[in-house]
Amino acid sequence: MEVPTTGSGHRPAPVHTDPDEVPLLAALSALADPVRIQLVRELGGSPEWTRSCGSFDVPVGKAALSHHFSVLRGAGLVEQRDQGPKRVNRLRREEFDTRFPGLLELVLRADSPRR
Repeated sequence: MEVPTTGSGHRPAPVHTDPDEVPLLAALSALADPVRIQLVRELGGSPEWTRSCGSFDVPVGKAALSHHFSVLRGAGLVEQRDQGPKRVNRLRREEFDTRFPGLLELVLRADSPRR
């Protein structure tokens, strides 16, 4: 079920999907985009609630970045909340790993050449 979080009044609160309700193909689709993989990996290496949306160095504009975060929220990977004028993020590592054991671990580890 999608659950909105409290907004700060100047924009609607983000809507989040519980990872338990995410089909495998939706999760894989969300992780199929290189920009979203980069966002997930950067969040995976950051403390929770410390990264605002504008702090990511990705090759897309604001509208596309907003779309990418929406896809990640819809796949149960990311949770967002407003702190003043910024929207901050956390990777829903534990919840997502419960739903899809091992998938996030594969995504988070750096690509390494096969031996």
